[in-house]
Amino acid sequence: MVFYRQLSRMTVYYLLDAEVVPDGLKLLFFNQQTSNLEEMLDKDYRPYFFVPHPLSKADENIADELGLNTEAVEKKELFSDQLVKVIKVELRDYPDPKETSEKFENAWEGEVPYVLGYMYDHGLVLGAQHVVHGDKVQPILEMPEDIKVRFDSKFSHTREADPSKYELLKRLSALCSQPIPEIPPGMLGIDGKINREQYYLAFILSRVGNLPVPQTYSDREVSTWKAVRSILHDYYRRNNILIPTSEELRRGEKKRRIKGALTFPPEPGIHFNTVVTDFESLYPSLIDVRNLSHETIDCPHIDCHRNKVPGLEHHVCQRRRGIYSVLIGSIRDLRIHWFKPLSGNPSVSPERRRLAQATSQLLKFMLVLSYGVTVRMHGLARPSLGECITAYGRHSLQTTLDMAKECGLHSVYGDTDSLFFADPLEKQLEWLIKAVKERLRLDLAVDVRYSICVLPKAMKAYFGIRTDGTPDIKGLTAIKSNSPIYIQKAFRNCVQEMADVKNYADYEDAKGRIKKVVRNAIEELMTGKVSLKDLEYQVRIHEDPMEKIGEKTLHQPYQCAVQQIDSGRTVNKGDTVRFVKVTPFLYKGKTFTVKPTGSVKGFAQINVQDYIRNLRTSLNQTLKPMNISFVEEEKNMVMTDFL
Repeated sequence: MVFYRQLSRMTVYYLLDAEVVPDGLKLLFFNQQTSNLEEMLDKDYRPYFFVPHPLSKADENIADELGLNTEAVEKKELFSDQLVKVIKVELRDYPDPKETSEKFENAWEGEVPYVLGYMYDHGLVLGAQHVVHGDKVQPILEMPEDIKVRFDSKFSHTREADPSKYELLKRLSALCSQPIPEIPPGMLGIDGKINREQYYLAFILSRVGNLPVPQTYSDREVSTWKAVRSILHDYYRRNNILIPTSEELRRGEKKRRIKGALTFPPEPGIHFNTVVTDFESLYPSLIDVRNLSHETIDCPHIDCHRNKVPGLEHHVCQRRRGIYSVLIGSIRDLRIHWFKPLSGNPSVSPERRRLAQATSQLLKFMLVLSYGVTVRMHGLARPSLGECITAYGRHSLQTTLDMAKECGLHSVYGDTDSLFFADPLEKQLEWLIKAVKERLRLDLAVDVRYSICVLPKAMKAYFGIRTDGTPDIKGLTAIKSNSPIYIQKAFRNCVQEMADVKNYADYEDAKGRIKKVVRNAIEELMTGKVSLKDLEYQVRIHEDPMEKIGEKTLHQPYQCAVQQIDSGRTVNKGDTVRFVKVTPFLYKGKTFTVKPTGSVKGFAQINVQDYIRNLRTSLNQTLKPMNISFVEEEKNMVMTDFL
């Protein structure tokens, strides 16, 4: 029997968490009217899993031995979309379904967590509002009238074009639009003062992924991975679809390397008036518009075989709407057409805009995972699905570049979902954005405009000055987190000298100022005016330093770790060590070139020439494309020549 005695029929409750207890499943609710936690105990529900029908003799013996209840039921098979008969095995008490299901030769859904399975089966949503109707607790899935009007204006076209996505969008919008309750942190098992934004996002992620609120607050990154799987499993259960095993999802495919994104080599040098365009959520958009899902790749329909994936032997179903495609497409639309516009809407409060921006970023992170889980996550991975996503990505970027050339645009770099155009006309960009929408059904937009952009030969590394003078630095060696502050500061000062550059005349003037910046940096170093803290390297070690001690030569981070261990400190795999470069010295029969920062007695020990070489190497990545180079003289190193 299910007990609801603690819950009033006239009250709105927030479902926060659930746990297995000796006599059933206990659900934890928050009553905002009283600010109290209230519980509901379900003694009748039993965890279960499925095995093939009919029961084999061996499975029948196991069921009898363990006293398990069995019954034949019908479930829809994902790939065939047909009803199949299976045996539902219900556990007598409350053991772990996974542990019990592994005793059987074949089983489905044993890995679905007991608590989440309960939510899926009863239509409950963690983090969301619920009310009591009759003898049931039900989530509130109706939108307030003002939200409903806004929703209809945004998504009315989806109702006819894609009814499955429309229904899921409506459900997600209703859940995400509910207020966030004010709950004392201690009631959620949260110690100390809460982070307001993190607290808000914990409830959003809980509702979208149907995960416990304490879990989504304490570890949002891990929970986001789990949320992608939970969304899919929730959908399967709500639609009576048998959740496939990881082996079934792979369809006999072996784990293999997936060909990645397309890149076009940068055109090294400086480029004025550079515009960067990119696709809005490219991979999630392709999953949606190309109908990419586990069951739609290489479907059995003969007439679908002609719908080939570009560059691959795979084809995509044209008869069925893919479930994964619907789910990812819904989250994408919710982000792009709901939360992203709200974050920039001046008619709403700054607090609401800030939280909308945070939610947009959370959903973006989930969308970024939508490709990765198809190649890496147990229970969701299928190599061919991942292959199809990246293949359509390459096709989309190449097709867009071809269209850009068609209208006279000059591309100087392209990578995955972005194209850089040098000095484009606005009418050219407008034509390209419209053409991409019409031909590829993708959203291309202007991402950023640079008054000047410097492209080295290396991929994924450049810097630009935005039209407002703000520097934008990507992937360059000089600003990596483990580079010393001294090098980072020198590089940023060089970049800052480019802030007002609009043309070649400005650029020639800036070159002289950059020369002075580097000379000053070198002079400060050579005269000992740089602090040890600014010369410090911070590196995370990935191996146990004790296992490295016997090696003939040690990399600098491990040289530091050995010295720290000898001084009585504990240094383990995964720790970050901090050191500075010094003149070479003998240590335990080996030549060492670094010391822990705290062990350096004075600036005289610093290997100044090594730091100058590192400064040169770091700056050359971007200064060479600018026609600026270093010349090493006999006595010291200065920046003198401009090619």
